[in-house]
Amino acid sequence: MKRSFVALPDYMIGEDVYQKASVILKKYGQTAVIIGGKTAMAAAAEKLIKELNGIDVLGQVWFGGDSTYENVDMLTANETVKKADMILAMGGGKCCDTCKVTAERLEKPLFTFPTISSNCAPCTALAIMYNADGSFKNNFYSSRPPVCVFINDQIIAEAPIKYLQAGIGDALSKEPEVALALRNVKLDQNLMVGKCLCGACSEPLLQFGEEAMKSCEAKKTSEALQEVALCIIISTGLVSNMTVCPEFYYNTNLAHCFYYGATIFPVSHKYLHGFLVAYGVLVLLDYDGQTEMRDRVLRFYKNTGLPMTLAEVGLREENLPFLIDKATKVPGWHVEGYDLSADKFKDAILHIDALGKAMN
Repeated sequence: MKRSFVALPDYMIGEDVYQKASVILKKYGQTAVIIGGKTAMAAAAEKLIKELNGIDVLGQVWFGGDSTYENVDMLTANETVKKADMILAMGGGKCCDTCKVTAERLEKPLFTFPTISSNCAPCTALAIMYNADGSFKNNFYSSRPPVCVFINDQIIAEAPIKYLQAGIGDALSKEPEVALALRNVKLDQNLMVGKCLCGACSEPLLQFGEEAMKSCEAKKTSEALQEVALCIIISTGLVSNMTVCPEFYYNTNLAHCFYYGATIFPVSHKYLHGFLVAYGVLVLLDYDGQTEMRDRVLRFYKNTGLPMTLAEVGLREENLPFLIDKATKVPGWHVEGYDLSADKFKDAILHIDALGKAMN
């Protein structure tokens, strides 16, 4: 076996999840601290506190704005955080990732309360850490993922639609990246389950994505929004928990390599993670010759406003040598038994740009 211990999170979804949270939280202590983004806590913290019976929330602490070790140091030194029995992470992916490292260092149970549906961070043991300038630093591997994920889909429906768009773009990377990563790998039970689960990650997005975005525009939840939120936060997160750990890394490759390469440019910091990954999905499909799926995803992007050209993510052709130099030095630039070529990667990036321009 490649690893003998696997932990997976519990999760629940619905407009009433905050009312149900106390039953689970009480098993882990009597005091908690909410660590979150400023906007997230303004939208949801008081709603949660009002429903927590038997749990004393000692305070609300801003996570610092980015998932950096400097912000982790700030949180681990915070007296309110140190006193609490458990940590409640409230916000998006960078908040959740910062809280994972904080909870690991302080040996406290972590629970996540996503207020947007932009990635699978609320569900995973992996934290993506950045340098102070916003560029990618490294991966941090928690010993286990958050204990439970509480998805209030009405709060997600009320969030700006760009976060749902980004979540769809990020989640669309899971199936092609993991399927490619495991294509030539001898599969044990752990990886076989991960590979099977990844097959459930693209179709719900392509089937329900447009309707879910209409729900978000109307600020009302729906079956479509629930299906998309569960796919973005949970389905892809479960795949990550099965396919990435300190012993191996089969979770990401070409789509995220494009993203990590783009992070060296300050202009990229204006775009949410999922928008850049979304372009990388098209690059992966083109690189791998999956033309039918590539064209289907392109049509989907045209209908949902996801990027199909370099200009739509603030990049130009002259940026590519530097982007590719960074992309080839991150953990995802390796696929067992599969040739990765920087030149072919560049050709795929430019080919997608040309296809996208032709469709606009």
